[in-house]
Amino acid sequence: MTTFLDVLLGGVFHAAILFLVAAGLQLVFGVQKIVNLACGSFYALGAYFGITAVGLASAAGLPAWTVLPVLILAGLLVGLVGLPVERILRTVYRRDESYQLLLTFGLLLMFQDVFRFFWGATPRTLDNAYLAYGTAEFLGLRVPTYNLLVIAASIAIAVALGAFLQKTRTGRIIRATAENRDMTEGLGVNSSRVFAAVFTVGCMLGTVGGALVVPASASSLDMAVELVVEAFAVVVIGGLGSMRGALAGALIVGLIRAAAIMVLPEAEILSIYLVVIAVLILRPAGLFGKAMA
Repeated sequence: MTTFLDVLLGGVFHAAILFLVAAGLQLVFGVQKIVNLACGSFYALGAYFGITAVGLASAAGLPAWTVLPVLILAGLLVGLVGLPVERILRTVYRRDESYQLLLTFGLLLMFQDVFRFFWGATPRTLDNAYLAYGTAEFLGLRVPTYNLLVIAASIAIAVALGAFLQKTRTGRIIRATAENRDMTEGLGVNSSRVFAAVFTVGCMLGTVGGALVVPASASSLDMAVELVVEAFAVVVIGGLGSMRGALAGALIVGLIRAAAIMVLPEAEILSIYLVVIAVLILRPAGLFGKAMA
């Protein structure tokens, strides 16, 4: 029973992080129809910047319990890098998908050099920050309270994002633009502003996810590429462009990964690939995706 709970909580924690990145990926694709290979770079950028922000906060004398809000704020601030990046992506709007893939992959490679220049090639960690909130007992199992807080924060962000898209005027404009860009432009909507806002929000979701993971994991130059693999596995399983799919896919990948690490660590990535292959064979559009005409 303890092993099962350990796998469950570990999987849900990882799924909470994965969902944030995948949600940003889904949002950008749903509105702008861009498959963003640079999503892993935003995740890594949030991780590195989060470590720097916590270091500055510690040097300023802020108490240890401020780690979580500092990380969230750092992720939101560095996520503003999405604004200039979106300006670059405007050159490939309405063009073949190959241009989008090449450009976003180029951005991924450029960010790798940025990380190496500012933070070096050595992995970085947040010493003692992981247990800043102590531990909590859950059905006889002691788990770091930080994990539970991250899961709660991810759920809160998902609810807030859903409410924003469904209940606000801006959210309705975004959904209308996703359905028919030409029609919304004909009605006077500035699609360039919508795209800039959507891409920046998607970027912020990725950077916040990266910032939240660093107390439990080291930041490294490899994390961007590794995250891209998992994020696209989530998208394939859940369905491209579906937020429900992002949630379901993140949970599936997170739990499978946690179970594989517990049972057979060598098969961690292979187990995810096997599920992706099964979904592509049985339901190519994903669990919640719509079949393409």
